[in-house]
Amino acid sequence: MKVLLAAVFVAVSIAAFSQQEKAFSIAGKIQGKMLPVKVVYLTYRVNETTMEDSATLKNGSYSFRGRIVEPVRARLIAKPASVNSDEWHPEQKDVATIFISPSIIDITSVDSFSNITVKGSVAHDEYKKIEHALKGYMDSLDELERQYLVKDREKDEAAKNKILVQYKKLDKESKQVYSSYLKTHPSSVIAMYAIDEYAGFDINADDVTPLFMALPAAVKSYPSYKSFAGRLDIARKTSVGRPAIDFTQSDTSGTPVSLSSFRGKYVLVDFWASWCGPCRRENPNVVAAFNKYKDKGFTVLGVSLDQPNARARWLKAIHDDGLTWTHVSDLKFWNNEAAKLYGVRAIPFNLLVDKEGRIVARNIRGEELQSKLSEVFQ
Repeated sequence: MKVLLAAVFVAVSIAAFSQQEKAFSIAGKIQGKMLPVKVVYLTYRVNETTMEDSATLKNGSYSFRGRIVEPVRARLIAKPASVNSDEWHPEQKDVATIFISPSIIDITSVDSFSNITVKGSVAHDEYKKIEHALKGYMDSLDELERQYLVKDREKDEAAKNKILVQYKKLDKESKQVYSSYLKTHPSSVIAMYAIDEYAGFDINADDVTPLFMALPAAVKSYPSYKSFAGRLDIARKTSVGRPAIDFTQSDTSGTPVSLSSFRGKYVLVDFWASWCGPCRRENPNVVAAFNKYKDKGFTVLGVSLDQPNARARWLKAIHDDGLTWTHVSDLKFWNNEAAKLYGVRAIPFNLLVDKEGRIVARNIRGEELQSKLSEVFQ
């Protein structure tokens, strides 16, 4: 696969893109049997800010204009004319992912946004090559996710754990598509997108740093480069083997609690929230681990990313899920200060800290958590 990728991907230099904002324009057409569309929405992110725009269709056509510093991934969403409610949720066929370059872009969709053609965006051309290389992986991952949901409804924990192991293995393999692309084409217009996808939410600094250091000087003033550099720095500081960064937040009774106060015990720092479905589904596994090892020098420190004014929901979730360990939160949602220290961008997220305050594992869940604790307390 790596040899094939090296052969088919065409290098595209980003040197031509200046670091100043440049204009882009999109001219779109909707053809075929697609349901009558009233509005098309365009969303993308710039400097951690979500940009949103909308265009009303006229004779099957729509258009957008804007300014960007670097190529960005965006979503087009078609809202059928028959839908009037703001509570509408688009179906997959109504959504298309595109890559915007600072250029004149022509888009044609036939029957649905699942069948879309983009011309004039070099970045989108490169994106489609990566998407093509990933298709087999994505199809398999989608099937595993479908199987997991079935077993979840059946409450078959053993089957779920087996599927989760398969999913993680396949997901890790799929990341090699991005690393192969970056190694052969570090100057691609979508190099920052590729490295961000390769790194994922839980950055392995040892794996990612060489690829990041190979990026050319031309991208170093890009907002995405600067943002990623900050995330990578946090990942280095919080990698396995490093001292856990201390923090203090108030517990459920308002008493300040510091991570360092747990020295002498193994502590699982568990970032979660009452609104997080995957967190709540993982909680029984954490409860089982806590009950099994709490008398052997193990405990859990729950750090909630619940939203402001959601104290009651946080406390109810603790009670309902039987989480009988220490819990803290500043109720700042994604701006939780402890979460920012550890670069948490998705939950559930956890760290296992040893008796001396050093990180010995990251993001271990399900059977992996049980196996690690069995190893520690054997």
